[in-house]
Amino acid sequence: MIARRESPRSRSKQVSALASGRVWRALEAVNRRDFVPDEVADQVGEDHALPIGRGQTISQPSLVAAMTDAIQPRPTDRVLEIGAGSGFHAAVLARLVHKVYSIEIDPQAAEEASKRLQRLGYKNVEVRVGDGYEGLIEEAPFDAIVVTAAAKDVPPPLMNQLKVGGRMIIPIGTPFGPQELTLIEKHERSVTTRPLMPVRFVSFRRHLV
Repeated sequence: MIARRESPRSRSKQVSALASGRVWRALEAVNRRDFVPDEVADQVGEDHALPIGRGQTISQPSLVAAMTDAIQPRPTDRVLEIGAGSGFHAAVLARLVHKVYSIEIDPQAAEEASKRLQRLGYKNVEVRVGDGYEGLIEEAPFDAIVVTAAAKDVPPPLMNQLKVGGRMIIPIGTPFGPQELTLIEKHERSVTTRPLMPVRFVSFRRHLV
């Protein structure tokens, strides 16, 4: 495939364009308080990331909205999420698509997220423990993929599991260097890569071989 890179648009215009419509309504329908520890519960109404334990964070609502809208979710879509965290982003996606598969590398976080989502009634979300770099080949292909941790490059297995016509949103960069939220669009004979905005995510974790 031939990779094409497009120039980023105005940052402020990009955020407002991506964080709107039915995605905002889905976001507002999910109670962020249900997905954070008690010690930061008083901050759930603020638009910034919050710690959720074990070195993980829950992204600010505006960023969750921007990432979600970037994949243009449809009611019939099957979406793969890499990095379940506390389950907040999966809950937002679940209100917009047919099925969400979420991979979490931390077994305890995966179990807690799964129980939380079930308790809250999200029956179309399935959380699995695994190495997100490898994706979920047994359920592929996916209409969209959402990656919630920063990677140096787009993992080839994820690209292979994305449908032609599908979209992937992923932070690209290093732990202590610049990171860019990047939209990947897969075409029949090419891949389009479009940087959207600078971001700061925790690093992509992998199982040691």
